[in-house]
Amino acid sequence: MEAAKGYTQDGTVDLQGRPALASTTGRWRACYFLLGYEACERMAFYGIASNLVNYLTTRLHEDTISSVRNVNNWSGVVWITPIAGAYIADTYIGRFWTFTVSSLIYVLGMILLTMAVTVKSLRPTCRNGLCNKASSLQKAFFYMSLYTIAIGAGGTKPNISTFGADQFDDLAKKERKQKDSFFNWWTFSSFSGALFATLGLVYIQENLGWGLGYGIPTLGLLVSLVVFYIGTPFYRHKVIKSDNLAKALVRVPIAAFKNRKLHCPNDLLELHELDSHYYNSTGKHQVHHTPIFRYLDKAAIKTSSRESPCTVTEVEVAKRVLGLTLIWLVTLIPSTLGAQVNTLFVKQGTTLDRKLGSHFQIPAASLGSFVTLSLLLSIPIYDQYFVPFMRKKTGNPRGITILQRLGIGFLIQIVAIAVASAVEVKRMHVIKEFHITNPKQVVPMSIFWLLPQYCLLGIGGVFDAIGLLEFFYDQSPEEMQSLGTTFFTSGIGLGNFMNSFLMTMIDKITSKGGGKSWIGDNLNDSRLDYYYGFLMVISIVNMGLFLWAASKYIYKSDETKLFNGGCVQMEVKSLDTSPLTI
Repeated sequence: MEAAKGYTQDGTVDLQGRPALASTTGRWRACYFLLGYEACERMAFYGIASNLVNYLTTRLHEDTISSVRNVNNWSGVVWITPIAGAYIADTYIGRFWTFTVSSLIYVLGMILLTMAVTVKSLRPTCRNGLCNKASSLQKAFFYMSLYTIAIGAGGTKPNISTFGADQFDDLAKKERKQKDSFFNWWTFSSFSGALFATLGLVYIQENLGWGLGYGIPTLGLLVSLVVFYIGTPFYRHKVIKSDNLAKALVRVPIAAFKNRKLHCPNDLLELHELDSHYYNSTGKHQVHHTPIFRYLDKAAIKTSSRESPCTVTEVEVAKRVLGLTLIWLVTLIPSTLGAQVNTLFVKQGTTLDRKLGSHFQIPAASLGSFVTLSLLLSIPIYDQYFVPFMRKKTGNPRGITILQRLGIGFLIQIVAIAVASAVEVKRMHVIKEFHITNPKQVVPMSIFWLLPQYCLLGIGGVFDAIGLLEFFYDQSPEEMQSLGTTFFTSGIGLGNFMNSFLMTMIDKITSKGGGKSWIGDNLNDSRLDYYYGFLMVISIVNMGLFLWAASKYIYKSDETKLFNGGCVQMEVKSLDTSPLTI
């Protein structure tokens, strides 16, 4: 009925709550207003994250372990807070308004951070490249600014990408095809901002001043927000149809535990489910039974208790979240590997010969731009050549399954960390050959030796980073796709925390009893190759766990089908783990 009137088929509305017109709203027309914000936000984030470890060591005089730990902890919080932002959006005020409030907090944090490095009383005084120790007030203001940004990111990160995906109608064949490429090009926009940060802002920070280096992305963020709000008439909005999500998810395992001694009926129709007219009238999605995690089916058994049993739909939503959790757990180690780019890789680069010509010296953090460059170059190749080629081979609209895409990305990451360890062995050999002991002495070895590990992580990101974002959005229950996307962000956050934890523990264990720490203040007298080797070993073990979890996973149907005005059929199909033949 709505499609006949020219409205969207998925029930999206405009800002006033009226059905959205398919011809004048959504699609790429709306997304263009969002891409500018994403590019500027990524420019701001990477403008801070990629060089923060150097600011902490050179301006705030923190040691290597403390500075890396603080970078990891801040990055971890940035990627963890989206859980709260997504919950608020999916349960209470929607993605648009959650993003609106959070983006203003984000900009406030950027303004405070710019003040922290420019206002004389708020920053350490420096002379001839040497800075005095920061006071407690200066440190407190600096970190308050950073964590204000983290709070703002909590509401922007999970909602801006899912809000962009909402602009495509899953029930319109042409729009769904456009949506299949959305996350590729969204990431392209995101990393374009990151590229400018690692190439331009890092250089500006170290040569023209930190205030200008932080002020430029702050201004860019303000302009992008104005552009975002100009596009308001073109946006589509998902209607909030869910109850308290946390309460619903917790209720299922509790009910299943209470009914643990009961046997599930052979006839699935005997399990408790509401009439299809209920879902029809409320607009909620009914989800059909799947044969995974059968223990949870006990939550829907009808009993003589006064307490109403859970519905099959509630049980299936809990099953889906549990399945996503298993995949999420095996993404934490790959996220730990990614955390090296803005921490140990940068510190490693500072020890090497960074001269380009007779006068120009490359900022160590700028090498992170090669992660971005290799990713940006690989995305069009993946989208325009790899996917069509594999689509013909496999018949899958995506070319390969999402989990196969993740597996390839994780494998490339393992190769990258193995290369990093080999390069570090080479660096240690040069140090020994030239009898280098001073921590500030430059190792006569070009910084471009680090390029392969950066480029491999960029190529791997086309498979795992984009794949993870698409996987958790696509596979999440319909009413909690913002919350589902936080599986992606929180995985990165915990990966940073894990790296901080592992580094601290490795440092304590290896330096115990007067031993030489693998990650000491003097990297010219440390053993980073051992630490990278350790990461490689646990990554190989994790890869085995990923293959096991993926083989058990059951996808949502690739083609959304409606039954009785809103029932979503689940596809009962495990991951094809057979080797890819090209």
